[in-house]
Amino acid sequence: MNVIKALRLYHAFLATLSLLAYATGETGIVHAWLGYGVSAVILLRLLWAMGGQSQLGLSKFWPDFGIKFSGDILSHPAISRLLLAGIALSLITLSVTGILIDRGQALGIQNASVISSAYADDDDRGGYERGEREEEGLMTEVHEFFGNLMLLFVGAHVGYLFLFRRPLALFMLFMPPQGKK
Repeated sequence: MNVIKALRLYHAFLATLSLLAYATGETGIVHAWLGYGVSAVILLRLLWAMGGQSQLGLSKFWPDFGIKFSGDILSHPAISRLLLAGIALSLITLSVTGILIDRGQALGIQNASVISSAYADDDDRGGYERGEREEEGLMTEVHEFFGNLMLLFVGAHVGYLFLFRRPLALFMLFMPPQGKK
């Protein structure tokens, strides 16, 4: 399988996992497992990018406004890169905050060593209960904010590709190019 087809499969897998994780936001363990799956796929992508193939480089994820372009300003490559950067930063923030919120509970990792003694005696029960700490509430808000931001970036990314780069959009969605059967 060539690199571009592998990248297309990766894209489909990451998009599916991410949207499923978003859709299952209130389901607890299912959401957590999907979130860990998204984190693993992102980590694999970072490792894959270190392989040296130019099509896989991470430079595609940040805008280069110095690109010479003589066409329509709305189809400038920097716009696509900016949307990709927004999706990537949102997904990374979601992964980090999700892992910090879960603390390995969905994976069955004992979190006793993670909790400092200052929090161990915070309540009469002498232990940690999920959702009781103020920091976790703030982390949950940040997590939800970036989930919604990711969805906004994804919608803008899909809309932009269909409006200005339709052949690429159809290719990434495993659809035949327009005019072909």
